Amino acid sequence: MSNRRRFVATAIALTLVVGAGAIGYATFLMTPQVRAADSFGTAFTLTDDRGEPITEKALSGHPSLVYFGYTHCPDVCPTTLYDMAGWFKTLGPQADGLKAYFFTVDPERDTPEIMHDYTGNFTDRITGITGDPTEMQKAIKGWRIYAKKVPGADGGYTMDHTASVLLVDAGGNLRGTIAYQENNDVALQKIRNLPQQN
Repeated sequence: MSNRRRFVATAIALTLVVGAGAIGYATFLMTPQVRAADSFGTAFTLTDDRGEPITEKALSGHPSLVYFGYTHCPDVCPTTLYDMAGWFKTLGPQADGLKAYFFTVDPERDTPEIMHDYTGNFTDRITGITGDPTEMQKAIKGWRIYAKKVPGADGGYTMDHTASVLLVDAGGNLRGTIAYQENNDVALQKIRNLPQQN
């Protein structure tokens, strides 16, 4: 084979590989990521940021963004809630049926009032959830969230925790995640792909 024909053949092969990669990536964006949905989630009885009881049923009947963090978080949590508020603003009417929940991993300090004031700094679309520490642990473990108290030098503490936003469909099933500071366009597409009904 001549050098020219070899070059053309190589170029065609590379074009096919790149094209297949682009199609695969587009398919990834358009297909909800199912991660053994039946193994995530659990029954719980907690309290929302208005002091009202809330159970796992709140995660059914509509798609949801679920995030576990805490109000004393120095950077990851405020950044993520700021991003969530931006997603709602960008999606506009497309997000009318979308709910968002901020579960605390620090219920000892995060009262309903504190949660309400904290989420309200970002948007009124995020519902804070707190409650009995034992009951909160059920939700944390049920959604496979990592959360660990880290003692501080001043006698206080911080919390190490999972930084991803969970994408939950209208049936209350995990369909994927949005990583911390993920590309905004990718995050929005993942949200748009969430099934709106059971």
